[in-house]
Amino acid sequence: MDALRLRPGVPSPAGAPYLPPEAPLAMPVQSLNEGAHASRLPLAAGRIAARRAFVFGIAFALSVLAAYQMYLVLAVGGVTALEWVILTLFVILFAWIAFSFASLLGGIVALATQRITPLEISTESLPPSETRTALLFPTYNEEPHRLLARVQAIHESVAATGNADRFDVFILSDTTDPDIFIAEEATFLALRAHLGDAPVYYRHRPKNDAKKAGNIAEWLQRFGGHYDQMIVLDADSLMTGETLVRLVATMERNPNVGLIQTFPVMVNATTPFARVQQFAGRLYGPLIAYGLAWWHGIDSNYWGHNAVLRTRAFAQSAGLPTLSGPRPIGGHILSHDFVEAALMRRGGWAIMMAPTLPGSYEESPPSLTEYAARDRRWCQGNLQHAGVLGARGLHWVTRLHLATGIGSYVAAPLWLLFLFTGILISLQAQFIRPEYFPKTFTLYPQWPAQDPVRAAYVFAGTMSLLLLPKLFGYLAMLSDRTARIGFGGAFRAFISMLAEIVISGLIAPVMMLIQSTSVIQIVSGRDSGWNAQRRDDGSLPLGATMRRYGWHTAFGLLLALAAYEVSFSLFAWMTPVIVGLILAIPLAQWTANPAAGRKMLRHKLLLTPEESEPPGILERANALAVELASTDPRSGLERLFADPALLAAHRAMLPQSSPRKRGQVDTALVIGLAKLEDCATVDEAAAILPRAEIMAILSDARGLDRLAALERAQPNLKSVD
Repeated sequence: MDALRLRPGVPSPAGAPYLPPEAPLAMPVQSLNEGAHASRLPLAAGRIAARRAFVFGIAFALSVLAAYQMYLVLAVGGVTALEWVILTLFVILFAWIAFSFASLLGGIVALATQRITPLEISTESLPPSETRTALLFPTYNEEPHRLLARVQAIHESVAATGNADRFDVFILSDTTDPDIFIAEEATFLALRAHLGDAPVYYRHRPKNDAKKAGNIAEWLQRFGGHYDQMIVLDADSLMTGETLVRLVATMERNPNVGLIQTFPVMVNATTPFARVQQFAGRLYGPLIAYGLAWWHGIDSNYWGHNAVLRTRAFAQSAGLPTLSGPRPIGGHILSHDFVEAALMRRGGWAIMMAPTLPGSYEESPPSLTEYAARDRRWCQGNLQHAGVLGARGLHWVTRLHLATGIGSYVAAPLWLLFLFTGILISLQAQFIRPEYFPKTFTLYPQWPAQDPVRAAYVFAGTMSLLLLPKLFGYLAMLSDRTARIGFGGAFRAFISMLAEIVISGLIAPVMMLIQSTSVIQIVSGRDSGWNAQRRDDGSLPLGATMRRYGWHTAFGLLLALAAYEVSFSLFAWMTPVIVGLILAIPLAQWTANPAAGRKMLRHKLLLTPEESEPPGILERANALAVELASTDPRSGLERLFADPALLAAHRAMLPQSSPRKRGQVDTALVIGLAKLEDCATVDEAAAILPRAEIMAILSDARGLDRLAALERAQPNLKSVD
């Protein structure tokens, strides 16, 4: 630490610094065209090759069997060109399902043998932390009271372990909304006043370049040298102090490990949509996570939050390059976590999962609309991985992670194409006349025909691979008495499983259209942007829901009409897809309704153990969120200039001016300052300046001085009774 170049921290009017002294850590941008191949590490499990052979062998065998059976279905009257197309699509899509199923079987083996991960995580007495760790909370236009409530709950939980002096907390704001920005600072000051001299820091970044990845990189380049580890959390993340200490202790004992990813459990679901996601993740998710950890070994993945990272390893290996070409495929990498894990593994560090470690939580989007907005951003980020897939030196398993991310979104338009091709084949069989005199001799005329009995078996087999993981998750839950009680008992959990299957089945075709549209838009050059996410209530007015999902309903009606006109049997086969699309509007409206979610909870439907017996840290965070919530109706500017202490703190937290590159101009600031010259009051400035210009002015000393001058000159407009 003595060799590090320290810069003074940002002082506060009260004395305790808002930021610690700087300890810069270099984070070089990594090349995708250069780099040594990922090295072998002693942490690799001895039987990892056998585990991978098990997963890939089962996936391959199931895919070959299904492909052969589907060929027999289509080959009754000879295979036409369209039938070859649908056979190819079927094999691709079935292989995807088979691979997921085989991975889950690996989870069952891992659970049965209790050999889930080569990491040795102590579950006995809590080991003391010997190194320094930073808890990072990147935030972007989130509700400040909810975020700071989690910060305080986590700090208190860490303090209860006796390791508070080893963990520093950083709120890393990329917020672009002026009202939320000022509310963040006000809530942070209230938290600091309550916690005293606790090492809780706040930094706002005026320009959110490279989004979350850039936010973390900027922190590393300013403060990373202070810390051996960093734990990245999202605005909806929650982790117990015990979990944090055990993660750090595991990292300390394994010097070759660069990243350990926990398995976050969803909590705080308020709507039917969120409850379905929460229940499914809690009941089926552990087996999936066990399977991934079992065969990934040291070549696992990173989900971007609720994970511990070795600070210097991350800085040395994971500096993200900018992808060539225009956005949305080029530019900054949105889904940065997969790429960071790939680069760290290439750099010689083990990337591992710890799915058995409890005490890690997150939240689900409250509605299909909010989920689709986030999924659109993820879709763009994963499609960008096509530009990383061929990077030099990546381990083949990490290439598989990247390919899997791409495939998870490409699968949607492939399913849609599969449906359309099925309709065309039915039309072909219905209207194309048999060829009685083909060029080659045959005893029978040739025409499109299929084997309906075998087709039913193929369909049943495919559905089995989709539904058996749910049944396996249910059976695994039955074997654990504590979990069984937490889910409301065997019978109630079974009813909840059926409800989850029905609701998820209805949502699936709607998501297929949403993801297909996203892929088409991104490939055609439409950028997704980065919007703030709603956390509690995702409901929309009925008119807005109808406008958003009306075309899904119209598409479902057209699909139903087309299928029925071709044949009733085709219509019957496509009913699950048709029903979900036709019901898109009421489904989206109902699943986003918090009242319906509360009714489910009262009847213990889709119940999870975290609802039956809420963790202490979750109850504390929720109580603090209510306590910290502000009912102040004033705008950010009004709050700022009405509170001298807040104004002084805001001024103290302004970023230090740094020399700009030649020719680089902050356009929003220049235009905003010019407009301020024509304003007579702060209220007038707030009325005519757009959000970006207000943010630029609030982040600049000159702009703040000009606003302060307007405030002093503003006449007293208080009414006199």
